[in-house]
Amino acid sequence: MSPLRILILYMLSGLICLVPLTAQANTATWQALQEGGLVILMRHSLAPGIGDPPGFVLEACETQRNLSSEGRAHAVAAGQALREQGVAIDAVYSSQWCRALDTAELMAVGPVMSAPWLNSFFRGRGDQVAITQAARERMAGWQGPGNLLLVTHQVNITALTGGGVSSGEMVIVRPQEEGFTVVGRLNVPSR
Repeated sequence: MSPLRILILYMLSGLICLVPLTAQANTATWQALQEGGLVILMRHSLAPGIGDPPGFVLEACETQRNLSSEGRAHAVAAGQALREQGVAIDAVYSSQWCRALDTAELMAVGPVMSAPWLNSFFRGRGDQVAITQAARERMAGWQGPGNLLLVTHQVNITALTGGGVSSGEMVIVRPQEEGFTVVGRLNVPSR
């Protein structure tokens, strides 16, 4: 067998091994969510672009970067997946940005409360330290029995977890005495 053919087979076998590991990780994450007491940090669904356009006004959705049709469909699918998996959501908080509020509302997993402590601080729009600290305090105080859903922005989740997050992705964390631990990540595909 040629060296190139061996390399291709080796690479393919590695890809095949990744699929079951990802599926197992997702199964464990769903099971943890079914048990409750966790915090779901979710980046709003797809809203093409970066930041907000000039003339941005928090109270005026037409001045903001908003969800695309794909982003809206994803939010609906994410909510449906949570319900299908039997995940109890006891409280839903969202950034005051329209793309985050729309994501939370389209998920239809409970009444949505707007929360300035989830607002974006991208490009200096807010006080990163104060917003992050307020979110940490809310997360640390969560006890369940169900789960807490927080819909926010990439910069907020990165500040809290130290890692990046894609549009619509959920980072699931377990509150502890000193902070929290990451349980898993979920990215539900649009249906």
